[in-house]
Amino acid sequence: MINTFLSCIHFNPHCFFCVQEKVICLGFSTSGLLALKITAVTLTMTKLLEWVFGIMIVGAAWALVTFDLLDLRLPEAYRQVAWPMPVYLLVVFGCYSLATVGYRVATFNDCEEASIELQAQIQEAKEDLRRKGLKL
Repeated sequence: MINTFLSCIHFNPHCFFCVQEKVICLGFSTSGLLALKITAVTLTMTKLLEWVFGIMIVGAAWALVTFDLLDLRLPEAYRQVAWPMPVYLLVVFGCYSLATVGYRVATFNDCEEASIELQAQIQEAKEDLRRKGLKL
């Protein structure tokens, strides 16, 4: 989390402009009142924003190399490697995702207490429904 605050010059609680606009008066000049608005900017990076930002950076680098947007005069071999790079990255991401899901499924913990509790709740619900006349 990044917090950015502008520093205060002074705050006059009797000044109508300061109180109503929530600004810090710097004083008067020939053109009128100078004011500095105090704002707090909070930027929270979620995982989605981190991934989108990373993909944008990689995509921009790929576009610069592939389409020679900055006229870098890179050798043709670089372009031939860079052109299919998104497909390679997609395959690598798919393999990583498949391996992660497989690992998590293989190491999934059994919850014996939760299973016993759930079975007891199911039996209780069945008995309650039988008492109310429902045949299962």
